[in-house]
Amino acid sequence: MKNYIGKRFIQLIIVILGATFLTFALTYISPGDPAELMLKSHDIVPTEQMLEKTREEMGLNKPFLMQYGIWLKNILTGDLGYSYISRSPVAGVLAQKIPMTVKLAAAALLFLAVFSLVLGILSAINKSKPLDYIIRILSFAEISIPTFWLGLILIYSFVVKIHWFTITNPNSFKSIILPAVTLAIPLIGRYTRQIRAAILDQLSYDYVVGARARGIRESAVIFKHVLPNALMSIITLFGLSTALLLGGTVIVENIFSWPGLGSMALEAITYRDYPLLQAYVIFMAVIYVSINFIVDIITQALDPRVDIRGDKNR
Repeated sequence: MKNYIGKRFIQLIIVILGATFLTFALTYISPGDPAELMLKSHDIVPTEQMLEKTREEMGLNKPFLMQYGIWLKNILTGDLGYSYISRSPVAGVLAQKIPMTVKLAAAALLFLAVFSLVLGILSAINKSKPLDYIIRILSFAEISIPTFWLGLILIYSFVVKIHWFTITNPNSFKSIILPAVTLAIPLIGRYTRQIRAAILDQLSYDYVVGARARGIRESAVIFKHVLPNALMSIITLFGLSTALLLGGTVIVENIFSWPGLGSMALEAITYRDYPLLQAYVIFMAVIYVSINFIVDIITQALDPRVDIRGDKNR
């Protein structure tokens, strides 16, 4: 187990370093002069002399690998540079945006866990009955609905028409409900089908037949035996969804004017704010590989039969 964790941690570091290199390389070859962009962000009309001086101060005249080394060293020491848009340290901008995205992601995950679990169990235990068909049709519809259309419909219905919620104050409880539901609904459809399939798969095993033969109540069979085993196959998918939500969802955050990482990334792309965009990409990479690492460790801890290659020990 310790050797496995050590190997995975080394892989994690390699992937993150690779992500930093690709991020810097793509920024390096992208159109536009960073020195000119920075000066213009300060409302300065740059002259050629000013551009040359700024490029020298920013190290843009040095070879590519040297620039990357300096930039990576700054990143590792917490210096993410200055945002062209806000004219403030990128680290400070991230410190403001990350909690908002975490709050929205947590609300969406709460909706996802509750509704997908309930619907998945109901669909499985009522297989081939009317309730099962209704839930499966709803799950298909949820997966198929575009998030931008769903978000606009929810705003029109619950904000404009009946005034149940607001979207103007991100610190209000009413403001987080609709964007969280918009994020959760497509995922609920996917997870409902996954949980249904996992439960039905477990119900075909011999231990379920034996438990029923011993007179154990059906509810105890489902919740004490079948469900814990069924959810093991959902953990990895749930981890990826968590990473997706923490990474920021650009469309939903912009529809609801939510001041999180997604809206920040779109703004950085629009105004070519390279330091902010680099920080966002690196944060996304760290989130994805870290959560995958954590999910692997949790899976190993919950089910010791899974060895380091992901196989079941016979």
